[in-house]
Amino acid sequence: MHHMSGVDQGSRRHRLLVLGICCMSLLIVSLDNTVLNVALPAMRREFDASVSGMQWTIDAYTLVIASLLILAGSTADRVGRRKVFAVGLVLFTAGSVLCSLAPGLHWLIAFRMVQAVGGAMLNPVAMSIITNTFTDPKERARAIGVWGAVVGISMAAGPLIGGLLVDSVGWRSIFWVNLPVGLVALALTLRFVPESRSERPRRADPVGQLLVVVLLGGVTYAIIEAPSEGWSSPPILACALGAAAALGGLLFYESRRRDPLIDPRFFRSAPFSGATVIAVSTFASLSGFLFLTTLYLQEVRGLSALDAGLHMLPMAAMAFLCAPVSGRLVASHGPRPSLLVSGVAMGASGLLFAAFSAEASTPLMFTGYVLFGIGFGLVNAPITNTALSGMPRSQAGVAAAIASTSRQTGGALGVAVIGAVLAAGTSGGADFATATRPAWWIITGCAFLVLVVGAVTTGPWAHATALRTARELEPSASAPASPSSPPSPPPPASGQAPGPRMDGGLPPAPGPAPAG
Repeated sequence: MHHMSGVDQGSRRHRLLVLGICCMSLLIVSLDNTVLNVALPAMRREFDASVSGMQWTIDAYTLVIASLLILAGSTADRVGRRKVFAVGLVLFTAGSVLCSLAPGLHWLIAFRMVQAVGGAMLNPVAMSIITNTFTDPKERARAIGVWGAVVGISMAAGPLIGGLLVDSVGWRSIFWVNLPVGLVALALTLRFVPESRSERPRRADPVGQLLVVVLLGGVTYAIIEAPSEGWSSPPILACALGAAAALGGLLFYESRRRDPLIDPRFFRSAPFSGATVIAVSTFASLSGFLFLTTLYLQEVRGLSALDAGLHMLPMAAMAFLCAPVSGRLVASHGPRPSLLVSGVAMGASGLLFAAFSAEASTPLMFTGYVLFGIGFGLVNAPITNTALSGMPRSQAGVAAAIASTSRQTGGALGVAVIGAVLAAGTSGGADFATATRPAWWIITGCAFLVLVVGAVTTGPWAHATALRTARELEPSASAPASPSSPPSPPPPASGQAPGPRMDGGLPPAPGPAPAG
């Protein structure tokens, strides 16, 4: 065991120190996402970038994280969690420095991908370290509550910090924030975090990993570049065919593998499939909403980056306040109430912009922001809860990891689709408000999907499919997780960190739930 510098490893003080180190990693990864949105117009002006260029600065990051989350968690279980966590901090910090020095848009996108490789190593592994450090269930639940609250802080503070830095120092400074935090977290990790591995690590699946990258990359590239290249152009058709082939290959190959990266049998559980659809829809809505809102406030209303951040504060505040409420609601009444209210609130918000041009009226616009914040705050806890519903405990970590990957995938697709609609509208000569109308209808449709899928996949029939799937996955499974009460995070030996995701998602626990 590593030198502890006088801090007893079993002591409460040491456990809190490890929690603090893990939360620092979560803070920089989460902040990076929310801070960047406010900086987009400034970057666009400096690099004279198109809408698709702005989409890639966000999607290069989310795609790499979505592709590597499951791999990072299982690699850490195999080779050592502290080792992978430390490498993640080095890569993320180095990537941040490179981003701040980027001489052009293509360099910035490449350096964002370096950041993302590091980011993918941080959150799933930090979650594993927390579950390994806090063995008492009550202490673990409280630790996860703190972890979730950090996401809320980053979501609320991101637009403000980003606005302040962009207006006072310039957009490059948003990446400097990560340097001191990353270096301090690295030093503390090497000194205080004990090494741990899984007793039953999952075997590597390089073929499955490659197919996931081809699938996600092909779909996103086709959507982002189609408005300028044309849907029938050879590169777009090649990407679409490559993605379709990768999907077919995944279904064929993974179903025949003993330790698959993504087990197709999971999707026979209606709650699990529902959680995947809800995660993709929710995060597509969120990323599209933030993308449109940021560009509108700064480019159409002419607000400064800081003013734009302040305008978005009601949304972040509601998400922060509603997340713990949702955690308690899921614990006492199951995931259905949170999902239904969330779908209605986000749908009503989208409808205000799509049908009533809410952006033209400040009171209506703020009502839309508040409603969206309420909906988004309520949806996170039930996503992970529904994904884990009925799963045997030995599979819970992998199930939570796939739900987290779905969030990232949704985020990437949201920016791709909404940006493509905006680019197609503006290139046709429409003004911003007219060009974004179809995009707001898409966001409304995603929210409606959350409502319908949430209603269908949380009833008795859905739970029966989850139990049937659990028996198939592990005939001698221990009691599966109940859909109405959130499971404790599974032990790290399950082969995956529970709930890894860039925005800090995790299995819901009594007490504060993740806010973003």
